[in-house]
Amino acid sequence: MNPIEPSMSDEAVSAKTGKDWGEWFAILDAAGAQQMTHKQIVAFLVKEHQVEPWWQQMVTVTYEQARGLRDKHEMPSGYQISRSKTFTVSVEKVFAAWEDRQQRARWLSDPDFTIRKARTLRSLRITWVDGKTNLDVDFYQKGPEKCQVTVQHNRLLNAEQAEQMKSYWGEALNRLNERLTH
Repeated sequence: MNPIEPSMSDEAVSAKTGKDWGEWFAILDAAGAQQMTHKQIVAFLVKEHQVEPWWQQMVTVTYEQARGLRDKHEMPSGYQISRSKTFTVSVEKVFAAWEDRQQRARWLSDPDFTIRKARTLRSLRITWVDGKTNLDVDFYQKGPEKCQVTVQHNRLLNAEQAEQMKSYWGEALNRLNERLTH
């Protein structure tokens, strides 16, 4: 694995944790974190530095990526990507375009997925067409004719598949936007 540069600035992490990336990496290196599991690093951050929950994960994952211990998009259960898009149509229209198979077939090249759970106008939990990966699709109303959709594709096999699906979902959301606004 190749080391990955932090995606968040030193200023941002320092403002929320009191330390920049260089300081965190030095602390974790000194603690032997390169030989620790993800959970052990998190436990160290909690016990020794009282890091807040969201930042525990951010610092741990960023450290693992910077030290080449974790690939981009890698999670304990496989690889995961997400894409989001804001639409200038109602959340009702966007939700229907996902929920209804006939509408889906007009913008999605793989429309035959299985919806396991639907919370109307809020979320869909989906088993993808491969039967092995899953999607969390969340809908956020931003106004009467504006909403945001976030697609998170989970349990992907490797970094290559993660990059492919990140591109796939970016293109699919663009097609959906074209379909709904023209």
